[in-house]
Amino acid sequence: MQIGIDSFVALTPNPVGGVALSPVERMSNLLDEVELADQVGLDAFGIGEHHRPEYLDSAPHMILAAAAMRTRHIRLNSAVTVLSAADPVRVFQNFATLDLLSKGRAEIVVGRGSFIESFPLFGLKLDDYDSLFAEKLDLLLNVRENVHVEWQGKHRAALTGQGVFPRPLQQQLPIWLGVGGTPQSFARAGTLGLPLMIAIIGGEPHRFRPLVDLYREAGRRAGHAREQLKVGIHAMGFVAATTQQAANEFFPGYAHVMNQIGRERGWPPTTRAQFDAVRGATGALLVGSPQEVADKVAYYNEVLGGIDRLNFQMSAAALTPSMLMQAIELLGTQVVPLVRAR
Repeated sequence: MQIGIDSFVALTPNPVGGVALSPVERMSNLLDEVELADQVGLDAFGIGEHHRPEYLDSAPHMILAAAAMRTRHIRLNSAVTVLSAADPVRVFQNFATLDLLSKGRAEIVVGRGSFIESFPLFGLKLDDYDSLFAEKLDLLLNVRENVHVEWQGKHRAALTGQGVFPRPLQQQLPIWLGVGGTPQSFARAGTLGLPLMIAIIGGEPHRFRPLVDLYREAGRRAGHAREQLKVGIHAMGFVAATTQQAANEFFPGYAHVMNQIGRERGWPPTTRAQFDAVRGATGALLVGSPQEVADKVAYYNEVLGGIDRLNFQMSAAALTPSMLMQAIELLGTQVVPLVRAR
C-alpha cells in the first residue's frame, strides 16, 4: 500500500495562537512539506484545485512543477483536477510537461470537485454539471491514447486530427477518477478501468464497501484485470507523538474549517464529541499516535477489501507549519513502517 499526503494549500491560520501567513510564506512552507515527504519516504503528494480565497491551489500543476524540482522519488498528483471546468487538452499538456520535469512521476486525479465556484468563473452552466464531466473525461482519455485526435462533443470545438504535445515520459500518464459517494461515479470508473480515488471525510469507511464492490464488479464485467482496478483513499488525518496531542492539535482547526463550510451548506456546528467519535476505531478520521494511525490504515484496508493508496489530508485543518512538518516526519518514519510490517 502507498501512503501519501494531499494538500489544498490552505491559508487559514490555526485558531489557537496561529499566525496568519502571507501567500508567499504559505507557498514556501508547502514546498518544504513536499520535500520532507520525499525525504522520509512517502509515496505521493497531491495538490487540490479550488477557486476560493482560503486556498492557494487554483493552479495545481504549477505548484507540482515547483515541487518536482525539489524532490526525487515521490509521485506528484492533482487532488483533484476539476475537469468539468477545464480544457482536457490543456490538462493533458500541463501534466505531460510535469511528467517530463519530474522524470515520470506525474499523475492526474480528475473529478467534479466539491465546490461550484469554477462554473461561473469560467462561464459554464451548473445545469451541465454531469454532461460536462462525462464529455471532458472522454476527451482526456482520447488525448492520452492518441497523439492526433479525432473527437467531437457539444461543449467544446471538435478536434479533426490535430496533434497534442508534449507527450509524457510515462508510456501512459496515470489518470485516477476522484469520487464522492454516487454509485454512478464508481460504476463509471470500473467500466473505464480507471483507478479510483475516494474522498472519505466523515462517517464510517465501511459504508463505502458496497460502492467499492460495485466498482470492481463493473471493471470485471468490462474485462479489466483486478490489478488495474486500484482503490485509493483521500481522508483527513494527522499524526502526533501521542493520541491526546494529536486530537488536541487537530481539533481546533478542523472545527473552524468544517464550521466555515457548514455555514454555507446548512450543517450543524462541529462539536468535540462528534470529532472524538469520528476519530474512533471505526470512524473516518485518522488522527492519533503513529500506532493508532497505522491501526486505522489497516482497518481501512480490511473493511474496503484492500486499498492501494491512502493520502492524508492535513492542511485543511488549519494546522501550524511546525505541526504539519512534525506530522509528515512521523507519517514517513513511524506510520509507514508499521503499515508495511503488517
